[in-house]
Parts: sequence; C-alpha cells; structure tokens
Amino acid sequence: MNGPGIHPSAIVEDGAKLGDGVTIGPFCTVGPEVELGDGCELISHAVVTGRTTIGARTRIFPFASIGHAPQDLRYKGEPTTLTIGQDCIIREGVTVNCGTPHGTGTTTIGDRCFFLTQSHVAHDCRVGSNVVLTNNVMLAGHCRIGDFAIIGGGAGIHQFVRIGPHAFIGGLSGVENDVIPYGMALGNRAYLAGLNIVGLRRRGFSREQIHDLRRAYRLLFADEGTLAERVEDVAEEFARHPTVHEILDFIRGGGDRAVCTPRDPPVRAW
Repeated sequence: MNGPGIHPSAIVEDGAKLGDGVTIGPFCTVGPEVELGDGCELISHAVVTGRTTIGARTRIFPFASIGHAPQDLRYKGEPTTLTIGQDCIIREGVTVNCGTPHGTGTTTIGDRCFFLTQSHVAHDCRVGSNVVLTNNVMLAGHCRIGDFAIIGGGAGIHQFVRIGPHAFIGGLSGVENDVIPYGMALGNRAYLAGLNIVGLRRRGFSREQIHDLRRAYRLLFADEGTLAERVEDVAEEFARHPTVHEILDFIRGGGDRAVCTPRDPPVRAW
C-alpha cells in the first residue's frame, strides 16, 4: 500500500482499511470497520464509521456523516452495513445511514452518484448509479432509486417508495407513491406530470424511443379501463420496445406504495 496522506489531526482507528492513494484531511474520523478504496478523499471534518465500504475515488466533503446507526427506534446496535460505490461525490453535511436487521440489513449506493449539501439517505435504501440528490433531499427508509434518477432540492421521498430509472422529481416535491421509469413527478403531494423528455434527450435516447415512450404514456394513463388492463394492452402493442417494457415491468413488479399517476385531467407527456 502506498502511504495514505493522513493529516495529523485526523483519527483513523485501528482496523480501518485504506487503499492506495487515500487522502484524509484535517479533523476527519475513520472507524475501525471502514474500508476506503483507492484514491478516496475525505476533505476535512468528515466522519465515516460503522461497517462501511466506499469505492475508489469517492470524495467526501466537510461535515458529512457516513455510516452511523440508522435513525430507527427498533435498531439495537445489530451488525448492519453500508456500501457506497466508486467515483461518488458526497458534499457538505450529507448523512447516509447503514441498514437495519428488519430491513435488508444494508444500505447500498451505486457508482458516480452526486449527493449535494445536506441530503439524507436513510437505512435500507438502495440507490442506483449516476443518481443526483440535490440540496436537502430526504430519502426515508427502504426507498429504491433507479439509475440516472434526479431528485430536486428539498424533495421528500416517503419510506418504501420506488423511483424508476431516468425519472425526475421536482424540487420541494413530497413523493408518497412510486414514480415510473422516465417519469417526471412534481408537487406536494406529487403527481405524475409527464415524461422526463429533457433528461432523455441529454442521455442520447433516440427520437423513435422518445416517441414510443410518449405514445405508451398516453395509453397507460388514459381514462378507459383499469391500470392493470391498460398495462396489458400497452404490452401487446409495444411488444418489441424494451424501453416501454421497462415501465410495464416496474408497474407489474409492484411495491408497498401505489403508482404515482397524473392529475385529472391528465397532464400531457412533455
């Protein structure tokens, strides 16, 4: 191991595992069961503790609290874990808790995530890769956030809610139901306001893919029949469209929460 750069004021407890090129700045604390991957950087005044593993090149900014006990009255100190992927940026004051024994036992975060100031990831959440949590976002326990999802500032996500891949949640939204992949949800309480067309264009989705998603969206949230019936109708019409089936599989998969739907009258797909 190349000698990690540890500031004299930092505390790294015996047992911590530090990869090559790790940098630990002033007044940081690293617990005895922490593992920091190659090139990780704790800038200053950050705390990483618990059974926490952090992937290579992740940067943690001042006053972040990573891996402490979950905010759950039933938690009694059981051995649970937190895993954070590679190339993440965790900004000032972010809090991320480990899992609970009555949940999955672990909190997991993928690669290349960007968590802005004062955002919070609660126990047993599963966050995908390339996810952005803007300032002051609050994820309650057991949430599932898909790849490339963006959650706007001050939004609150109810426990057990699923946010699908490529979804966008508007700032200050209160989300109490599942948001479909590629969906856009706004408001308190949040409603489905269309598709995240801007995000899809930025990520290189073709005009044909976006056109198919728009058509499927209109059919899924039409007035006729039940949602379950419309899902099967759309599945038949779009049998060879994998992006559409990603939405259908998400709805069929269900969860503890209902699916977020448009207001009445429904809002068009933007």
